Amino acid sequence: MNKTITLLLALLLSVNLFSKTTDPGKGDKAVVFINSLNESQKAKALYPINDTGRQKTNALPPASIPRNGLKLKEMDSVQKIKLFVLLNDFLSDEGLTKVKNIISLENVLRDIEKSDRRDEGLYFVAFFGMPGKDTVWGWKFEGHHLSLNFTVGKKEIRFAPLFMGSNPAEIREGPRKGFRALKNEEDEAYALMKLFTDQQKEKIIFNQQPLMEIVTFGISQVSSLEPTGMFVKEMSAEQKKQLNKLIEVYLNNLPPILAGKRKKKIDAEDMNELRFGWAGSDEPGKQHYYRIQGKSFLIELDNAQNNGNHIHSVWRDFYGDFGRDLLMEHYHNTKHPH
Repeated sequence: MNKTITLLLALLLSVNLFSKTTDPGKGDKAVVFINSLNESQKAKALYPINDTGRQKTNALPPASIPRNGLKLKEMDSVQKIKLFVLLNDFLSDEGLTKVKNIISLENVLRDIEKSDRRDEGLYFVAFFGMPGKDTVWGWKFEGHHLSLNFTVGKKEIRFAPLFMGSNPAEIREGPRKGFRALKNEEDEAYALMKLFTDQQKEKIIFNQQPLMEIVTFGISQVSSLEPTGMFVKEMSAEQKKQLNKLIEVYLNNLPPILAGKRKKKIDAEDMNELRFGWAGSDEPGKQHYYRIQGKSFLIELDNAQNNGNHIHSVWRDFYGDFGRDLLMEHYHNTKHPH
């Protein structure tokens, strides 16, 4: 993505010209984007719903592992804008800003590493099934430290896995010194840790050393991890409120309607059985890892690499990752029509 397009996108967002639909499931903006592609571009961007690449999550630098999709650098300026309009339909303004900031860190890494291997244009979009036509379809936007996966059914949208990372977690020098792309994901967790007593921390901190990577990194299908940490039912009202605030940091990446539906489902589960666990130091700036695990979802964050200045974070749904539940329902109804 060249500087002209980066500035244009920033301008469009700043004056709020990106209008959201109330129902991104219709796929209108996906169709608009796809129709803007030529045949060669479509060959790279379009896949059947059962393509094996759909149910893979890959946030490594593109040179590490090949991936499906059409690169940003292979699009013209109008197509890039249409793509970001589509992203803004499936993400909140806050979520889209995070995406743009994460992409912009490729320039920071290029300066730090004195290397040309970092490239803002090496982010990929791929569609699985045809928006507006197929009963179930999906799409993803991926590149270094981003893996956004959406699946759309008749009445429901699934948004997991949703992976965001940041390297550096905090820019330590230069004109953007002090900038943190995933600031709230850390600060709200630190605020929660401050509320616990030493006795509670003995339950919450399950390892004195940080996990160097999120446990589910690169795993296609996940289930509940080994129970660690403290149950919500053991927390005070103030601690529960702050934990909910931390969960909402992740949900706030989504449009309000989609975030609200997912939060309602979490609230309908037995919240007392939700767990919060921590590994490493709870002192800001030190290496750490945390995990929030419920009956249907998992949040992980690690900031341990680069001496605690390199974040990975993810939201996983045990049943809804890559819309597996929507696909199962679709295939069942196809074989057994009502």
